[in-house]
Amino acid sequence: MRPLVLESLQTRAFRNLTRVDATFGDRFNVVAGDNGQGKTNLLEAIYVVATSKSFRGGKPGDLVGFDEELASVRATLAEDGERRIQSVGLKPGARLVRIDDKRPPSLAAYAVRTPIVVFHPGEIVLSMGGSAERRKLLDRTALYVAPSSMVALEGYTRAMKARQKTLEVRGPSAAELSDFEALSVKLGLEVMDHRARAAERLAASATSAFEKIAAPGLVLRVAYAPSAPSAEDAYREALQRGRVSDARRGSAGVGPHRDELTLAIDGHAVRGVASQGQHRAVTLALKSAEIEVVGTARGVRPILLLDDVSSELDRARTVALFGFLREQRGQVFLTTTRPELIDTGDERDTRRDFRVEGGVLSSS
Repeated sequence: MRPLVLESLQTRAFRNLTRVDATFGDRFNVVAGDNGQGKTNLLEAIYVVATSKSFRGGKPGDLVGFDEELASVRATLAEDGERRIQSVGLKPGARLVRIDDKRPPSLAAYAVRTPIVVFHPGEIVLSMGGSAERRKLLDRTALYVAPSSMVALEGYTRAMKARQKTLEVRGPSAAELSDFEALSVKLGLEVMDHRARAAERLAASATSAFEKIAAPGLVLRVAYAPSAPSAEDAYREALQRGRVSDARRGSAGVGPHRDELTLAIDGHAVRGVASQGQHRAVTLALKSAEIEVVGTARGVRPILLLDDVSSELDRARTVALFGFLREQRGQVFLTTTRPELIDTGDERDTRRDFRVEGGVLSSS
């Protein structure tokens, strides 16, 4: 895969990062600092300039620093010998994205230009938590496999919201419900198809990664479990039958918004039998699979962001993680409160260290 490197970053009024002007190395960039100083904000700024969105969720206005009206992030990226500048302007209710000072055709087109994978302590919910985070994993991966998947998902979400509002305002007999349901089914089937293809690729990579990370002999199985029927007529009939209960519940009982990515170790559901260490191994395997699938689909090595991950892992999983990172040969940004514990092995000469204090980034 081709190399992809974020060479420089500038932020203005982004959260507590009032002003950052930094250049980075093409391998390990270790960002140290005490808690609450802005380490995660720096990774978030990198993620925003790559995708236009935050991995923490929230609205564009949430990213603007206190007492500021606008925020911006600008980066110079090098890919296969060519450079480009990406920028994101932020204000309450709006974001403005540019590539080489030109507007891209869509946010999806912007997002797939710079593949990036983030791994933070909260990602343990991929294994331990509810299905929502696993659906997000499917959708992030599907975006690179088929960029049109974002359009289908956004359209499906709008159609289902319109259906739900009609149910609650006009009741289950409203004439326009049939049109909203027909559109929801059409777009829902597209979303399901994109997710199924993404899940197939994730499953193969995650199973292989788990074999290297977990205790010998354990086998991880990953599978896509759609909520709705795959046949158009059956799907539409299921929505029609559920109108009364959906109006009462506040959401539809079937559809991609209820899909699941099932995880099992040796045939048993992970959420029911896995130990804490196994949950961490499953999460690492899923993130490893995301990196592999996204990189293969895009043809470049994704930039990796790791937010204080080593503090959440035991020694065996930490060794496995850094072994994996060294194998990837891509650019890595990681934060820590203990930089001396970050083991980059024989790549010490390609490591660059930074420190964040009170939102100010400096080279160590």
